[in-house]
Amino acid sequence: MPSLKAIKKRISSVKNTRQITKAMKMVSAAKLRRAQEAVVAARPYADKVQQVLASLARREDQEAHPLLAQRGKGKALIVLVTSDRGLCGGFNANVSKTVERHVRANPDGYEQIDLLLIGRKGNDYLKRRPGMTIFKVYENFLGTGQVSYAPASLIGKELVELFENAQYDAVFLAYNAFRSAISQEPRIVPLLPVVADGGDEAGDEHLTDYLYEPSASAVLDQLLPKYVEVQIFRAFLESVASEHGARMSAMDSASKNASEMIGKLTLQYNRARQAAITKELMEIISGAEAIK
Repeated sequence: MPSLKAIKKRISSVKNTRQITKAMKMVSAAKLRRAQEAVVAARPYADKVQQVLASLARREDQEAHPLLAQRGKGKALIVLVTSDRGLCGGFNANVSKTVERHVRANPDGYEQIDLLLIGRKGNDYLKRRPGMTIFKVYENFLGTGQVSYAPASLIGKELVELFENAQYDAVFLAYNAFRSAISQEPRIVPLLPVVADGGDEAGDEHLTDYLYEPSASAVLDQLLPKYVEVQIFRAFLESVASEHGARMSAMDSASKNASEMIGKLTLQYNRARQAAITKELMEIISGAEAIK
């Protein structure tokens, strides 16, 4: 049985750990509120942009703009968004495993699928997996503060350039979609080329052509790259909110487990202390009897 000193030292250590996990839970809860507000504010705009551009893709020929071009099944790129820090439960592992399964299954039949990883945890997981081709890694890219539009714009411009140069025939975006503080949904969504939606209720025969000013190419040159940036920005917001929610839940569970462990260790300490006192009393009584 461990000594009283060892048990007391372990209780103190677990209490210190519980203080840290409680503090991390409070910090994540505060950050989650702001991140959730940002996600809720960005979703309507991102959804409407996606709806308009998908509808536009049905009305325009593929030759109208390079980002509308449907190509073969050569090379595809998956942009995976994870975090740079851990201690957030299965947040990083779930989306990384989803991407790994998607690459191995290759449901669309691409000849090669490369990965562009945003976040250290995704790289730590996938770089050790055979068959994973990592094109580029961005670490400490989103920072620890509030997400800004600049990183999304930077990645968006890079992806547009890769697609227009025919280095990749398709680009997908993988991230954790925020559903609630305790629920995140790993998603893999197509990003490029811009694809048509499922169709209007009125049917294809009632489609109305858009009027472009000054020209279709000039408008598309502005709209389509902006669409890519907006969808990436939304993925960043969703991922950051999901990370804070997952970390808050993980730290809450860790604090509860620490409290349970402290209770068990305290009980063990009291039993050991009682046994030590009983042993000392027995020795005193035995000594007194021996004197008689």
